[in-house]
Amino acid sequence: MQKSDCTALNNSNVLIIDDEENLRKLLARVVELEGYTVYQAASIKEGIRVLDKESISIVVSDVKLPDGNGVELVSKIKQDYPVAEVIVLTAYGTIEDGVKAIKNGAFDYLTKSEHPEKIIPLLSKASEKALLRQKVYNLESKLQQRFGFDNVLGQNKLLLQSVELARKVSATHTTVLLLGETGTGKEVFAQAIHYESPRKAKSFIAVNCSAFPKDLLESELFGHAEGAFTGATKSKKGYIEEAHEGTLFLDEIGEMHIDLQAKLLRVLETGEFYRVGESKARQVNVRFIAATNRNLEKESEAGNFRSDLFYRLSVFTISLPPLRERKDDIKKLSEHFINYFSIKTNTSAPAMSPTFLKSLQEHPWKGNIRELKNVIERCIILNDQPVLDADILPYDFNLHDDTLTDGSMDLASAEKKHIQKVLAYTKGNKTQTAKLLGIGLTTLYQKIKDYNLS
Repeated sequence: MQKSDCTALNNSNVLIIDDEENLRKLLARVVELEGYTVYQAASIKEGIRVLDKESISIVVSDVKLPDGNGVELVSKIKQDYPVAEVIVLTAYGTIEDGVKAIKNGAFDYLTKSEHPEKIIPLLSKASEKALLRQKVYNLESKLQQRFGFDNVLGQNKLLLQSVELARKVSATHTTVLLLGETGTGKEVFAQAIHYESPRKAKSFIAVNCSAFPKDLLESELFGHAEGAFTGATKSKKGYIEEAHEGTLFLDEIGEMHIDLQAKLLRVLETGEFYRVGESKARQVNVRFIAATNRNLEKESEAGNFRSDLFYRLSVFTISLPPLRERKDDIKKLSEHFINYFSIKTNTSAPAMSPTFLKSLQEHPWKGNIRELKNVIERCIILNDQPVLDADILPYDFNLHDDTLTDGSMDLASAEKKHIQKVLAYTKGNKTQTAKLLGIGLTTLYQKIKDYNLS
């Protein structure tokens, strides 16, 4: 089997590696009688061939082999076939070999004199652990497929350069600063870096620093002790503790109050922090990824951002291009969102007319990918044709179109028609309509009254 392909693992497959043929065949027979499928090898080389070809869940290996040492083989198996469990078997057991085998990742270590009565229950336990490892591996693979770099859509040269940098830094524990306008996909990059990093099995926690006032953000980040403030009825972990051994993504870091910046700097430099209301220092191991649409260097020169924190965060900086600089990706992104929202609304995915695509490509996209996603979602909701045409786009997209009549240039008429379509889609649900339109509920009620839509 491929070294990285553990999804087809069968937990009843056992490989026995031993150059003593009679003993190997005897052990194989005993194991087969318990319902396991057994493969045999007389050397490390033969064993590796079996591991490459078959889906092996448990390896039982002798220590002294013609072409190497079984204790050392454990390390290779755990590195190249991480889901498989290894039981080391030897005629001459020593404490030193046993300790080294376990340290290398072996499930257990037995002398051959012990194995008749101990090997079967040990295989059962190893099989359970291999099954658990397989489930974890499959979950990690799914997360990597969902959040990894394959989820970053586009072939634009600037984008690919950013992806290449992110791939390289993902293998490390280095702090990363993502720069880019709002809606350029900074959180998508942060997730990809985490899920393709050594920390992928641990938590990825995202915090928008602009979404909290200073005091609340401090409590959310660092946690608090019971009675630290009014309403603190019990102690609570903060996001920093929740992200221990994982990744904490601090979005809009430029909005963080300067008093909190000093406390964050301490965590970055020492891994040490205090919960609000506590005097006891706590220790964490967290990878930080920060993002901002501000120029932090200028902000630090103006005294709005600590320069020492800026330098600590910007160890590895990646800039994400705005959508207007990657217009060659708009077609692919639009097709992706059309398919996504068509599935979500249980409708057939429409094609894009040339005028529709041209309008998308000529739009300035101040909100970047996020704005494109929202526009496509509304178009899919409103569309009832097999092809998306330019007239279904929001009013400001069509201002450049010389084919529009004077009547269609009437903003009020276009807005009224748009609200009517969304109301029809939501079956009159005004709360959902306001959400889809991106306006307040009060504003929607006023427009319904103005356009006599009730």
